[in-house]
Amino acid sequence: MLELRNICKTFNAGTPDEKKALSDLSLTIPAGDFVSIIGANGAGKSTLFNAICGSFPLDSGSVWLDGRNVTMMPEHRRAKQIGRLFQDPMRGSAPDMSIEENLALAAGKGGWLSRVSAADRKSFRERLSLLGMGLEDRMRQPVGLLSGGQRQALTLLMATFQAPDVLLLDEHTAALDPGTAEKVLELTRKIVSEHHITCLMITHNMQSALDLGNRTLMMDRGRVIYDVTGEERSRLTIEDLTERFRQLSGKALDNDRMLLGINRKK
Repeated sequence: MLELRNICKTFNAGTPDEKKALSDLSLTIPAGDFVSIIGANGAGKSTLFNAICGSFPLDSGSVWLDGRNVTMMPEHRRAKQIGRLFQDPMRGSAPDMSIEENLALAAGKGGWLSRVSAADRKSFRERLSLLGMGLEDRMRQPVGLLSGGQRQALTLLMATFQAPDVLLLDEHTAALDPGTAEKVLELTRKIVSEHHITCLMITHNMQSALDLGNRTLMMDRGRVIYDVTGEERSRLTIEDLTERFRQLSGKALDNDRMLLGINRKK
């Protein structure tokens, strides 16, 4: 279980550029939940992920993982329990290393010039075949030669090779074309479900926010302003979400990508 207790974070405090990014935010994510997170630019979504990962010290509050207070734990140690994918497919894998070497690194076997046994190589091929992209026949190829979609799918596989306690997906399909994005989302759904991974996914695709997982959060000004699950969530449309945002935030949604998603759905 992931628990955030009254976390606060302000950047550039006491200056004209002061920005309160997280405001007394509390959140409990039970083990196995798949939570989608939406909100306008600057709502605090990526800052929330950085707080969970330990990318900066909090002003106040605490982060708990499986009943353990990890607030003071450095980022590199939390990374053993927390997997993360970013919007940029170029992050999360080593371009000059082969697919096999990247997987060896993810499997804790070293990476470049590491010893990969025949059994390891067989396991890598089996997992790559699940991607449906033919990468199992290209294991000696440098990752830098892959397409964005192939590289993001590989990064997803690497981040879940040793199933993390928590998986954070920071708009991990936003840079992909619609067809490839859909394939990566379906792969995400499959991997998270099969390994029962606790997952939080930031997305600007409001339909994906309702279709994927079992819970949707809406953020604004560093707070969670709407938290929906169950039957209520199953009845929501993207038009409902925009209206909820207007009611709860007191302003209209002005994120271009989210509005384009609504227009396409219509």
